[in-house]
Amino acid sequence: MKVTFLGTGTSQGVPVIACGCQVCVSSNSKDKRLRSSILISDTPAGNIVVDTTPDFRYQMLRAGVKHLEAVLVTHSHKDHIAGMDDIRAFNYFQQRAIDIYATEFTQQVIRNEFSYAFAEQKYPGIPELNLRTIGSAPFNVNGLDIVPINVMHHLMPVLGFRFNDFTYITDANFIAEEEKRKIVGSKVLVLNTLRKEKHISHFTLDEGIALARELDIPQVYFTHISHQLGLHEEVSAELPHGMALAYDGLEVIL
Repeated sequence: MKVTFLGTGTSQGVPVIACGCQVCVSSNSKDKRLRSSILISDTPAGNIVVDTTPDFRYQMLRAGVKHLEAVLVTHSHKDHIAGMDDIRAFNYFQQRAIDIYATEFTQQVIRNEFSYAFAEQKYPGIPELNLRTIGSAPFNVNGLDIVPINVMHHLMPVLGFRFNDFTYITDANFIAEEEKRKIVGSKVLVLNTLRKEKHISHFTLDEGIALARELDIPQVYFTHISHQLGLHEEVSAELPHGMALAYDGLEVIL
């Protein structure tokens, strides 16, 4: 299985519009972050994307994705669903609807945000979305077993996902003990760490490091990073062994 980080930035991306901080003006490509999303590939299930960000079109082009089997949606915030309209390109070339796995609440937001895709009288060329309901129970996508992990993004429930030995969690600042047990034993964990300062709905870098140590995961990558965290190279140099900042284009083979 291969995991490709399509984006590793927070909701505004990096650089932030109109910002002149040292991170936003950095010439290091690892300081350029699209909105957070990953691609799961090289599995019997084909290509699976987690979240369709506002950058989804460019992310698919940049990663050279020619075929898409399914999308998993962590939650309904705009930076995680706004690119869903561009699924219509895959509809056209594959001649079928694309399966969208999401909770009932997230599905309702998708129906509202993209109401034209679910209208009785459909305009030609709209995205064709096959909504599939998931919750706390493990599910299977074309032969790939996936375990949902329930986390909290302040007051909002969000889903993380475990694919075999790989666990992906974005937009969280609390994980209950029973949900942590679902993560234990992973070889790789991806965890959101927005910045160093306390935040109402995201883990800080120190909180992410502490959680990684608690769960005893051999390799941890931090994602959903804001420009406030600092320069990629400087922050990376401060991290403990086995922990690293993810960056756009990073590939992990399991």
